[in-house]
Amino acid sequence: MEFGQKPNQSRRFFGIGAVIVFHVVLIWALVNGLARKAIELLPPPIETKIIKEVKPPDEPPPPPPPPKLDTPPPPFVPPPEINIATPPPTNTITVQDKAPTPPPPKPAPPKAPPSFPLKVTGKGCRAPEYPPISQRLGEEGSVVLQLKVGVDGKVTDSRIQTSSGYNRLDEAARKALSLCQFQPAIVDGQKVPAWGALKYTFRAE
Repeated sequence: MEFGQKPNQSRRFFGIGAVIVFHVVLIWALVNGLARKAIELLPPPIETKIIKEVKPPDEPPPPPPPPKLDTPPPPFVPPPEINIATPPPTNTITVQDKAPTPPPPKPAPPKAPPSFPLKVTGKGCRAPEYPPISQRLGEEGSVVLQLKVGVDGKVTDSRIQTSSGYNRLDEAARKALSLCQFQPAIVDGQKVPAWGALKYTFRAE
């Protein structure tokens, strides 16, 4: 049994020695190789330089002084004009070359048409119709009409000479009486057209 145990111890010592040698070689390689890499990996030292002081930009030059102007002369004021009123000469005689033009004569007022009393002929003449609204409002009055009667006795023209005061009554009388047949005027034995006056009165019942 003892003979068989000796080879195991020698192997053990050899293995321990080999491990020690491996570690020594590893340490030597690390020291020599990694030291250089560590030196190479270190950043270079920071260099500092002194920079000249930067001066601010120059300020703009001050504006030039305003130019000297000559003092203007005082304004010229003309002296006031004095007008002395002289009295007009006495006994002045004015001579006119032409006589003054007289004003134009006023036009003569139009002559009233000849009028004659109207006489109704025939049975076709009807009294004017009283407007219902005038009856309700109590409108009443007299209207005088001027009617122009032709040679045939018919009314050819009509107009209101005197109003009743209400336009509705005036128009009702004019329209109705213009349809009547009248006796024409006779001058020198002949029938002639002439104007005649006719009065009609509206009375509210």
